Amino acid sequence: MARERQWMLRLLALAALSICVALSFAACAGQDEHEYEAAQMQEAQDAEPASLTRSEHSATGLAGEKLFSANCSMCHGANASGTSQGPPLVHQIYEPGHHGNASFVIAVARGVRAHHWDFGNMPAVEGLSLDEINQVICYLRELQLANDIIDEIPASTPC
Repeated sequence: MARERQWMLRLLALAALSICVALSFAACAGQDEHEYEAAQMQEAQDAEPASLTRSEHSATGLAGEKLFSANCSMCHGANASGTSQGPPLVHQIYEPGHHGNASFVIAVARGVRAHHWDFGNMPAVEGLSLDEINQVICYLRELQLANDIIDEIPASTPC
């Protein structure tokens, strides 16, 4: 009986501790997330490229440019410079350390919830294979390189 009581007290203490940690995390995370999002929005507005440099593309990048023009440019603009329907992808927010190649794959395949810009949610893009998505990513990374968003194309980029 004493053992059962001791076990129940430990279980209750653990549950109370878990609740306190969860509540503390939720209170802090909400504030930090809000501050982070506000800073990202300001950074996004401050860092808009004045003009875009077109780059020389690899064979993969050229294939990606054609796919981008057919599937993405209506929202993200010619040369990924953005429109009133979607953000510029040649932008510091989309550098590999913040939005890696996998982020682009997921956005195209599944769509993505709006989180940096006020354009609304991005729907999935139907009909592109993983190889085609990777060609588009190569095109975007080559544009980012030409516009000093990145210093080098990540080794994980299939260019």
